[in-house]
Amino acid sequence: MSIPAGLKRLNYDTTKARRDLVAGLTVAAVSLPQSITYALVAGVDPKFGVYSAIVVTFVAAIFGSSSHLINGPTSAISLLVFSSLAFLDPENRTVLFEALFVLGVLVGAFQILIAVFKLGDLTRYISESVIIGFLVAAALLIALGQLGNALGVKDKGTGRMPVLKRTYLTLFQGDAVNYRALVLTVTTVALAVGLRWLVKRYGLPQLDLLAVLVVAALIAYAAGWSTATHGGNAAVALTAKIPQSLPAPHIPDVQIGVLGQLSEGALAIAFIGLIEALSIAKAIAHQSGQRIDYNRQILAEGLANLTGGFFQCVPGSGSMSRSPINFQAGAASRFSGVVASAGVAVVVLLFAPLLHYMPKAALAGLLLITAARLIDYKRLFYMLKASRYDAGLVIVTALTGVLIDLDTAVLLGVALSILLFVPRAAKLKAKELIVTPERVVRERVAGDPVDPSTIIYDLEGELFFGAAPELDRYLDALRDRVKRDGVGFVVLRLKRVRHPDAVVVERIEQFLREETARGVTVLLAGVQPDMWTVLKNVGLEKWFPVEHVFPEEDEEFSATLKAVRYAHAELGVDEPREPLPAAVSGNGDRQRYYYLV
Repeated sequence: MSIPAGLKRLNYDTTKARRDLVAGLTVAAVSLPQSITYALVAGVDPKFGVYSAIVVTFVAAIFGSSSHLINGPTSAISLLVFSSLAFLDPENRTVLFEALFVLGVLVGAFQILIAVFKLGDLTRYISESVIIGFLVAAALLIALGQLGNALGVKDKGTGRMPVLKRTYLTLFQGDAVNYRALVLTVTTVALAVGLRWLVKRYGLPQLDLLAVLVVAALIAYAAGWSTATHGGNAAVALTAKIPQSLPAPHIPDVQIGVLGQLSEGALAIAFIGLIEALSIAKAIAHQSGQRIDYNRQILAEGLANLTGGFFQCVPGSGSMSRSPINFQAGAASRFSGVVASAGVAVVVLLFAPLLHYMPKAALAGLLLITAARLIDYKRLFYMLKASRYDAGLVIVTALTGVLIDLDTAVLLGVALSILLFVPRAAKLKAKELIVTPERVVRERVAGDPVDPSTIIYDLEGELFFGAAPELDRYLDALRDRVKRDGVGFVVLRLKRVRHPDAVVVERIEQFLREETARGVTVLLAGVQPDMWTVLKNVGLEKWFPVEHVFPEEDEEFSATLKAVRYAHAELGVDEPREPLPAAVSGNGDRQRYYYLV
């Protein structure tokens, strides 16, 4: 194989190309059946799932950062797509499909905006408990949604009905069970479980899903179940025909009236898709040692979905199954994703007519297996046992997803995560420190004598607007103490405060002005660079003595000790002449002051 000069400069050789080729073809074998089943989950024509496995996979591989992440249709995203389109009449296929393409464009646009404004870090504020709850709901909805196909009966109800009601109507007020379809479903599940065990046990190529579908299709064909009768119908339902052609450019027909509802779903899909993709990329990068540009990966996700919307694709994300397969098959670069995309395209061009003979019952069996594997049960039980906070988020998200819809579940889970996070982040701690006779600075405990001349006050926590009430309470208590005891020096230790904003800095500045006006000397100790920058921005150094600010600059000589020593020098406190006892430990300076905080 000849390697282009450009790739040679990137240290890409024949060995890596061979690894990418093998990995890409392995992924393509898995992508084809998955893309068909995930399109069924989304409630759309299977060909749109196949197109996604070609276009979305290709674009994400070209522009992405991870060498192993494979994009395309996924079970979780497809279920969100189904939920987002549920308000439309499923019988009006033209309107439904056009809305699908518009949805893809909106998802891509939202993700590109997130990348452009570098808002990718916001995804880390979505609690993992919300994701676990979402996956539980997704697994249940996938399983419930495939019961009709698994039993060979037509789904009852409409997309506007709750899924539990639709399931009830399908099972108890629907058609009689088609036992041929049930046999295929059970056979598919048994084969999938058995072949996956063999793959893991003997390290075989991960072609088990494709093999299961081929066997199921052969069983149906041999039994005559997939052959049309005189009435034109087969004994078991088959998948829709997939055209023997590649996806063509298509400009979606935008209906202004549905944009609002589609946008809500698109936003949920955009965030969940990014979380799904980035978490998989991080997990594989931890094993491979690759350094990933996450903002670039977010941009690639957006470009892939935006492009897919103009090529009749189901929106996609990083695959939790195909990405590990790609890594384990030895992929060396993003070129493996290009090979996977090309592999699916070749199969469509050569064998598309044969794909029609896959029974829906077999695909339903695969989706039941997919639903069971979607949940990390160990992680789920860990979250439920960890705390009421985590358990509550899991349960609320899961119940909302099942009883209402997944869009609402994601948005509600995110809102709850933020609402519960802010009060905890706003917890600001304060404690008083003292200087012992041995010149050790430590936290004051009950029984310690009070220094009538100096107060050392330590603050710790996030100094953003949410912490302002706590800060006011601490500063008011400090004012009362200074006034009551006639204290002349206050050392305000700011070493452990983070992310100051204008609201809290204004409070601190007001405290400094009031106490300075009363003749109290306030020393700011351990001032971090970000705090000092904000203080200078508001003009503190124009009126506040710079020598009363002790930045945290030197690991060896503590700013807190410098401030204490300054106060003692001003007060005329004698320096210790004898060395400290050996029992005293901590960080010290040349003048034998030590601190244990």
